[in-house]
Amino acid sequence: MNWNRVKQDRRHQAPDARRDTMALFFDAAWFDARLGERGLSRAVLAAAAGLSEAELVEVFKDQRELSAGQVAVFAELLGETSADVAAHAGVSTPVPGAADADQRIGALERRVAALEAEVARLRAAES
Repeated sequence: MNWNRVKQDRRHQAPDARRDTMALFFDAAWFDARLGERGLSRAVLAAAAGLSEAELVEVFKDQRELSAGQVAVFAELLGETSADVAAHAGVSTPVPGAADADQRIGALERRVAALEAEVARLRAAES
């Protein structure tokens, strides 16, 4: 299968059709288009994500994967969702927050329970 042809075919689909697909490889053309729309360079993208320009070149050549934090930075800078950025960065790129959502919810639930217990203690002390 000619993967370059697959990527080219996907670029010519309607935007809604592309949104549901996940890149098999880093979609450099998509990222370059988003950068161009915002008048930004790859150097700015690298600096914002804490990457050297050489490291970003590796990302664009699909020789280095992005971290979830870098996906979040790319998304904010490009005005895209983290899910869209991750989908265009390749199949193994993590979407920020997807893995630790249950931990954050659990922590919030524990904090709410502690606050409720403190409110109940204060009400009992007033009586």
